[in-house]
Formats: sequence, C-alpha cells, structure tokens
Amino acid sequence: MSTERFTGRVAVVTGGGGGIGLGIARRLHREGARVVIGDVDRDRLAAVTHELDPGGGSLATHAGDLSRREGADALMRTATEAFGAVDVLVNCAGGGVIRATLEHTEETLRATVDRNLWTTVYCTLAVLPLMAARGYGRIVNVGAESVRNGLYRHAVYNAAKGGVHAFATGLAREFAERGVTVNNVAPAWVETPEATARIAAAGAEERRDSEEFFARIRATIPMRRPGTVDEVAAAVAFMASEEAAFVTGQTLSVNGGSSML
Repeated sequence: MSTERFTGRVAVVTGGGGGIGLGIARRLHREGARVVIGDVDRDRLAAVTHELDPGGGSLATHAGDLSRREGADALMRTATEAFGAVDVLVNCAGGGVIRATLEHTEETLRATVDRNLWTTVYCTLAVLPLMAARGYGRIVNVGAESVRNGLYRHAVYNAAKGGVHAFATGLAREFAERGVTVNNVAPAWVETPEATARIAAAGAEERRDSEEFFARIRATIPMRRPGTVDEVAAAVAFMASEEAAFVTGQTLSVNGGSSML
C-alpha cells in the first residue's frame, strides 16, 4: 500500500474531532490528503489541529452543527476556500442515544436522527455539485452493522443509519456516470478512547448495565472482541481511494463476522 495515495486530494471528514472520525482523519492525512474536519466541538478541533498540522497548510477545521443545512454548506465553503476543491467526503458525524426503544423521548429520537441521517444528507447535498462538476468524487458514509443484525437497543439508531445506507445506494446509481462513487463502511462494536473513558467514569449501576450491554454485543461477534478505530479507518481509506474506482453502492462491513453473506 502506498503511503501517499491521497497526495493532491482534499478530504472532508465530519465528526473528526474524536473517536472513529479522528482515526479516519489521521489515516487520510498520513496518506497525503489535505484534510478538512467538521465537528461541533471547537476545543476538540483545536487539539486535532495541534496534533496533525502544527505547522499549518495541510488541515482546516470548521465548528458547527452539520445537521442543519447552513452548517453543512459552511463546511464545504471552508474546504473550497482553504484548498480549492473537495475530492473525498467521509460522513462520520453521528452518535445516537442507545437505549430501549420505549425509553426514548422526543428529544432523543430527534437527536439520533439529526446526528446520523441529517448530517449525512446535508453534507452530501453540499458536496455533490462540487464533485459532479469536476467529474470525480468519493463519498463514504460510516454506517452501522446493527442495521443488518438488529442489535440490542439499536432500533432507533438503526432507523437513522438504515436511511444512511439506503441514501448511498440511490446516489451511487444516480451519479455513477458522473465520476462519483458512494459507499458505506459499517462497523460493528468499536472500542474508542472516549467510550472507554466514559465507562470508567460511570457509577456502579451504569457500569453494570454497560457490562451487560457489551456482553450481549460480544456474543454476536465470532471474533469475540471489538473492532479498533484503525481497522475502520483502513476500510474507509480504501473506499475513498482511486483503487476503489469500480466500487459503488456497496456496504463494507467491518464486523468480526457478526453477520455474513
């Protein structure tokens, strides 16, 4: 694998301030991309800039609510003003409220759909004209394996991520002749530093509930372990590369075997 396969390319990563999104941003940046990160957390973006681009010139950031159209449009303006174009969009912003379906409130229902589906829809709509005009683009959505395997407490989250998966297939067919590919990468359980820290800081009752929850998830994975951020980032990097030119409308599961064809 070339370590410079994104040289000359501009990649926008949403939700890149931490977790899987940060892992993806690191991977693309390491492989030569100029990266634009969108996130709601301005402080996290400052920390990422300090880590990845202390000298300046290869990274730009935008703090805003990407579940609103004006936020997504502003992110793409940041990208084009900084680097002149967008070649790759990774829709990773998300994060739902994972709980029993009947325990959801109106607030948590809307938050889950906004963070996962609307961020993807609006960021994609903002970038498609840019990509179509140039005849080149790679759109990679970070979906969810739970859409396929019906994971415990994930029904509402699946409603949002299932929309993301379906959005990709429709767009892939519509834009195939215009040089734009659209695919999903669907992780199963992924252990992130943020999740580990959150559990460590939880009270006894919440920790017990988390242990039960993750035991259920582990039982669905033949490899009996969570995935890593780097494993997901590697899959996204392939889908975002020129090597994946003949791959579109697909969902690549990074799942330890939790569902199989």
